[in-house]
Amino acid sequence: MLRVAVIGSGPSGIYAAQSLNKHASLPGSPTGGVQVDVIDRLPCPYGLVRYGVAPDHGKIKSITLALRKVLETEGIRFLGNLDVGVDVSMEELHQHYDAIVFAYGAAIDRRLGIDGETLAGSFSATDFVAWYSGHPDTQIDRFTLDAKDVVVVGVGNVAVDVARILAKTSEDLRPTDLPDHVLDVLAASHVTDIHVLGRRGPAQAKFTTKELRELGELVNADVIVREDELVLDEASEATIAKDANQRRNLEIMRSWAAAQPSGKPRRIHLRFLVRPASVHGTERVEGVEIERTELDGTGNVKGTGEFSTIPAQMVLRSVGYRGQGLAGLPFDERNGTIPHDAGRVMRDGVAVPGEYVAGWIKRGPTGVIGTNKSDASETITTLLADLPNMPKAPERDPQALLRLLAERGVHVVDWEGWVGIDEAEIALGQAQGRERIKIAERDLLLGHAIRR
Repeated sequence: MLRVAVIGSGPSGIYAAQSLNKHASLPGSPTGGVQVDVIDRLPCPYGLVRYGVAPDHGKIKSITLALRKVLETEGIRFLGNLDVGVDVSMEELHQHYDAIVFAYGAAIDRRLGIDGETLAGSFSATDFVAWYSGHPDTQIDRFTLDAKDVVVVGVGNVAVDVARILAKTSEDLRPTDLPDHVLDVLAASHVTDIHVLGRRGPAQAKFTTKELRELGELVNADVIVREDELVLDEASEATIAKDANQRRNLEIMRSWAAAQPSGKPRRIHLRFLVRPASVHGTERVEGVEIERTELDGTGNVKGTGEFSTIPAQMVLRSVGYRGQGLAGLPFDERNGTIPHDAGRVMRDGVAVPGEYVAGWIKRGPTGVIGTNKSDASETITTLLADLPNMPKAPERDPQALLRLLAERGVHVVDWEGWVGIDEAEIALGQAQGRERIKIAERDLLLGHAIRR
């Protein structure tokens, strides 16, 4: 019986567990059966599907139904609220598992590296998303929306999500699973103008057409685009010619540029060819100085030396995610990933059978949710190829690790514990005529897991 730990219960980790289970059930499988423990630092599974997908994107969030089926499969266990490197060491995991697949994502935000970035009122979009998603690591009172003008730096899907949530009313979002304290803040919002900044041109923006089009469907906000910022260079023209998504995006933005604002209460200013140069303010954010840029023919840009200032009381940077290292593992600081060869962890350039990576910590924050399935499949294929040379873990009892953790006072949330949390959130929602209300406080999450 092959024993494998998967660290991370987002799509990449769950798809890795599913792939292992599938291969183990095939006739003549070399595994002799498999026991997979999907381990997560949080009490709840599903990773960024739960804590990153926008609350008003119910169709995408419904993928949890498929992920749930995997975690309910015989031979797969969920072990939540278990922090690797804190509650259990890497060496101890190797005592209990023949192989470990690290699939814990890339949850650290990238910095802008400009003056004033650390002023009060300047945040990462990652933190804002975690807050409105009810992440238990985020303080409930982390955000207020006293600002009238908000600058969002970045033109990817996360930036568009953030702008859309800021632009919607609390009543628009009430049917979603947003925690009550988030809805209360949104209901009291003073935001009128949201400035979304991209340093390059429209052809280099990373949002998908579906995400972009949603902005134009908002009942509470106009989208304002400057025609002079929708310029293309030779490289941009080539991108538009071969990329249907980018071509549709440009058509949508040109239609917005040609339209007159209808006087809705809020405005989303979608800007291109501007880069933040500094954040102004004494104690708090008061404005963002921007420099106009120009395309250089290759799709990249250079500064023009032309500066202006956007009034702002809040800044949200959305310029990408980055992985973080884990004690006992090699880590590529430049790329924010664990070095690997086809999913096999490389230590000092040498592959070590028994350690593997999948998902964003393997390839960086790229692709969509479905990308993780093929990514995980590659890693598991590598793992299975290593079986003849893979040393066996000395401890074979599946309950041994749980007994060790219980002795340390670690409250591991198993699948039944998560079901207790799940039922509690559904009950909270039903009491208000909603499908679900997320519980954000870790103590309350654990309390519902214990009661189960």
